[in-house]
Amino acid sequence: MKYLLFSIATLAALSIPQNALAAGDAAKGQTLYKACIQCHGEDGRGNPTEEAPRIAGQYDWYIISSINQFKAGVERKNPKMLPYIQNLSDQDIADLAAYISQMK
Repeated sequence: MKYLLFSIATLAALSIPQNALAAGDAAKGQTLYKACIQCHGEDGRGNPTEEAPRIAGQYDWYIISSINQFKAGVERKNPKMLPYIQNLSDQDIADLAAYISQMK
């Protein structure tokens, strides 16, 4: 089972379009991030009360992979987060990741 989950996670990471990693627009991501502030905080340092982890400074590929995994709801599930991410396009996710990854 662990091998299967690892394989799925690896395939998910590899299936991220390479141009999505390079094409993120941090300015657009900053606008999108306003929906994330409630749980992750204005500075991206997280909120223990909301069980929201620090995301500031994470690698863009990790953020993209994580959001896609939450959207798919297979290996990572978060019912609180799903309403905020379910309608994000691949470009929205790349933009959001570009902004979050440059946060300190």
